[in-house]
Amino acid sequence: MITTTIAGSLPKPVWLAEPEMIWAPWRLQDDELLEGQQDAALAWIKTQEDAGIDIVSDGEQFRKHFVHGFLEEVEGIDWQQMTTMGIRDNRYDADVPTVTAAVRRKKSVHGSGAKFCRERTNNQFKFTLPGPMTICDTIADAHYGSRPEMAMAFAELLNEEARELEALGVDVIQFDEPAFNAFMDQVPLWGVDALHKAIEGLTCKTAVHICYGYGIQQNIDWKETLGDEWRQYETFFPSLNESRIDQVSLECADSKVPLSVLGLLKDKEILVGAIDVASEVVETPEKVASTLRAALEFVDPERLIACTNCGMAPLPRYVAEGKLKALGAGAEILRKELRG
Repeated sequence: MITTTIAGSLPKPVWLAEPEMIWAPWRLQDDELLEGQQDAALAWIKTQEDAGIDIVSDGEQFRKHFVHGFLEEVEGIDWQQMTTMGIRDNRYDADVPTVTAAVRRKKSVHGSGAKFCRERTNNQFKFTLPGPMTICDTIADAHYGSRPEMAMAFAELLNEEARELEALGVDVIQFDEPAFNAFMDQVPLWGVDALHKAIEGLTCKTAVHICYGYGIQQNIDWKETLGDEWRQYETFFPSLNESRIDQVSLECADSKVPLSVLGLLKDKEILVGAIDVASEVVETPEKVASTLRAALEFVDPERLIACTNCGMAPLPRYVAEGKLKALGAGAEILRKELRG
């Protein structure tokens, strides 16, 4: 009851990559890079375990970016043909590689990293992959001609990867879909279908993570335009509740999301974001417990999983460590209350 996990990324140590950056360049190469990635993942697994995190993650230590880390091992993408395009419905511009031919995996992308981590923790282990819609919103298309068609092509590759990860003993496979909050009307039309293709044949737990983005300035500025209530989730949660996804991860800490939207997911396990990743202030355990307690008005405790709002890659390492401890301690406060 009230298990804990994280949404995804954790800061990379200063000796591994440039700190507090998204797309941070590596500071090591070749065999030294792999050894450094393994050391970083192992350190974060131990930190999560010590903080009371039940379902641990590698913190994305083996990849530069949650989307492009997967795309780097996909054929059909021209990394020299860079295209400037608007990301998340033109929230900000980025120079991105271009799909120029049918996509296919060159090999297993994340298998070796997942295997390394699975063998080094007795906790449940979660691995995150980019969702098909978010991939399509983070790469330019000069081949497929439509986002739904390209999304299904990438969903097939994600499914291949996910099946291999499950075979390695991964307990939860999560697909990150921040684009769902930018293209709400498209989620029921083809976003859920693409997710279904990505999870086809899996028997492990499956999750979809939908947040309001990393705590970078572009996202902070965008959220200030959303008014007194952020109701994006309300548009597509009914479709997700009818989907075959097991878990839905959302942003609740220090946000303007009306918690009543949790009632739209009555058949799902819900990862309630109780840690604000857009602030370097470390929450108290009592504040975490308060966020989770408020969610209990709309979700049964058996279905509630305490989580972070989003990834913490851009944060200082000591801040992320403090937030993990607060998450674990806050969930324990609520467990004790529920046990009476």
